Formats: sequence, C-alpha cells, structure tokens
Amino acid sequence: MPSLPVAVLHDPATLAGALSEHGACLLSDFPAPRVGRALHDALKQRQVAGTLRAAEVGHGKQHHLRIAIRGDDTQWLDGDSGLAAASFLSSLQALRVAMNQHLFLGLEEEEAHFACYPVGARYHRHRDQFHDSDARVLSLVSYLNHDWRQDQGGALRLHLPQGSIDVFPHAGTSIVFSSEIEHEVLPATRERSSIAAWFRRRPR
Repeated sequence: MPSLPVAVLHDPATLAGALSEHGACLLSDFPAPRVGRALHDALKQRQVAGTLRAAEVGHGKQHHLRIAIRGDDTQWLDGDSGLAAASFLSSLQALRVAMNQHLFLGLEEEEAHFACYPVGARYHRHRDQFHDSDARVLSLVSYLNHDWRQDQGGALRLHLPQGSIDVFPHAGTSIVFSSEIEHEVLPATRERSSIAAWFRRRPR
C-alpha cells in the first residue's frame, strides 16, 4: 500500500507541495491536543443534547437522507460553536490563505462540521466535489478519537491513482486532499468522531 507525505500546520509550503504532487497529505499534530480534547467534549455535549442530525447526501434539489450510503450524524461549526471550534475555524482560515498563496486556488471560504459515526456506520465511495459544482476544492478531515487501534477499523480510504491508502482516525491526525479524489469511510467497532471541512471557491 502506498504512503502519504506528512506536513505540519506551520509549514504550508510542504503541504502545498505534497498536495500538488500527490493530491493528498497528512497533517500531524492538528488539532493540538488541548483543542482536540475540547472539540471532542463539545461534540459529545451536542450528542447528549440531541442537536446532531443524520447527514444527507447531494446538495440543492438532490439533497436526500440516505442512511445506507452515509451513516454519520453531523452539526455545522459556526461562531456560536464555542472557543475550541472558533480556534479550529481560525486555523482553517489561515490554512486557506496559505494554500492560496502557494497554489493560487482562489479559495474564498471554509466550512466545517462535526461528524459522529455510530458503531458499524460507514460512508460509501464518493467525491466531495459535486457533479454540477466545482466549488469545493480541498477537503480536510480531523480526527478526535483517543486510543484508537487499527483493529477497530474506521479508516478513511482514499482511492488515489497510485493505489488505495487507509488513514486511521487517531486523535491529533488530519488529512488534506483534493475534493476530486474518491474516498470512503469504512465501518468501525467503536464510535468514531471527527470534523470534516472543505475549502471553497466561487463556482465556475
């Protein structure tokens, strides 16, 4: 199985080079442990409060609930999501600016949501960039699961030209990849928590 390059948040040049060459790159130590724990706690609070909602597939008039395709529960992050979410969104904004400087992508905004996959839930193979819109350019997934073991499953499987790559959802690990790349979330034997984010440009 091929491997992915690894970058850190304060070295955007390495991340940009890896994205340009491979289409995907691991981002280590992001979010930072303190922020990651706070984000995990915030997600759990929303789960207990019942504010997470079953995710849908598609967009616009093609937006449908399809649990057989996608089994996670989500809630969007915004200015009212708490200090940890605000810190995370600020980091995404800085990353968007850096990727524009290095790759000239014309990214104008970022969006992100909490995602919680129950035991056995999955997300079948798909692209984040919709067929009728190229607004989503880069995708990012950050994991919030402490003490995750690979035998518990739950990997994000990227289908790259050089072969498939599995990224396991360990806390403190993120992955950035082109929104055109097909990928899937494999089922796990324990609940799986993450944040999914997208960097968007004006649709062409």
